[in-house]
Amino acid sequence: MNFNVIAIGYGNELRSDDGIGQRVAKALQLSNVKSFAVHQLTPEFTENLAYADLAIFIDAYFASQSYEIQVEPLSPAFSNIIAGHLGDPSSLLALTQAIYGYCPRSWWIKVPGVNFELGQSLSSIGETGVAIALQKITQIVEENVSVVF
Repeated sequence: MNFNVIAIGYGNELRSDDGIGQRVAKALQLSNVKSFAVHQLTPEFTENLAYADLAIFIDAYFASQSYEIQVEPLSPAFSNIIAGHLGDPSSLLALTQAIYGYCPRSWWIKVPGVNFELGQSLSSIGETGVAIALQKITQIVEENVSVVF
């Protein structure tokens, strides 16, 4: 039995720390994880999510006081669906649920960033966050696989 995991890192790579999600997705090297690095969440991901056992979304957030990685469980939020563009992972999960009658167990990894200006370099806080996010994702995947098997 395969345990299918999808990781979607999103954000704008041309706005420094806003590209953290994509950076994490590109660096993720786990055999049972299919990762995507994208600019934004779109309805096309519903099919991938419909066949996943676990979904992990990775994004940056503007850290003004705390530099902690935030790890939150996700559930579908039907009130947030916007035609053509989805603002957050809960909306994408709701769309998946509406179309396929299923959505996977899901987590939202929010990585702190401080520089969202034009540029392609991450701040030191962003770089540290990428490394920690990779560890947390590995832990989440291992914990969920052990629950299934």
